[in-house]
Amino acid sequence: MTRVAPSLIALLAVLAALAGVVLVLSTTQRETSEKLAAPPASLAPSAPAAPATPETPSAPAPGATAGRPGSLEAAIRELDLIKPSREKVAEDFTLAMPGGKSFRLSEHRGKAVLVNFWATWCPPCREEMPAMERLYQGYKDRGLVLVAVSLDTDSGLVAPFVREQKLTFPIALDPKAEVANKYGVRALPSSFVVDRKGTMAALALGPRTWDNTAAKALVEALTR
Repeated sequence: MTRVAPSLIALLAVLAALAGVVLVLSTTQRETSEKLAAPPASLAPSAPAAPATPETPSAPAPGATAGRPGSLEAAIRELDLIKPSREKVAEDFTLAMPGGKSFRLSEHRGKAVLVNFWATWCPPCREEMPAMERLYQGYKDRGLVLVAVSLDTDSGLVAPFVREQKLTFPIALDPKAEVANKYGVRALPSSFVVDRKGTMAALALGPRTWDNTAAKALVEALTR
């Protein structure tokens, strides 16, 4: 029987212990690698979500003052008009018209008046004119007055344009922009809505589609 020296036995024990540590470390490293290789649950394909149930529209709160369809307030919102913060009578004015006649705003008290500031050199102004003509034709016999105030410095350009476009509503001339300054006009086109009492009801900065449903509702609310 071969006798093993105590020192050799101790050395073998140390080596066995180190082998066990290496085996444990190898197993732990493999398990960790497998976990890192698996895709996170948050990125895994999920089942399609159930379709959302449409919400039932809630009833207006008690005391709510939403404008009724066809009301002046509703039409103003639909046309994106600006409503004056306080009641104010529209500035009266008298302007010459092509052909020698004149237009005075106060003479049309009792009717709804749309005062439009424009110029022949203004493309948006020209574009909205046909719609204004259609609105005028549809409501002139029901109490609508529409006057287009030209800011052309050369008034001689206005009459040919009116004939070309076959416009029938009144055209007024403001070559020095005196009336436009009274109304605070800073851009063209600008339109001012005057009610039957002569009060400023609303104003539009920029062109509008004056023959659409909202515009008709506006005129109907003002003339009823």
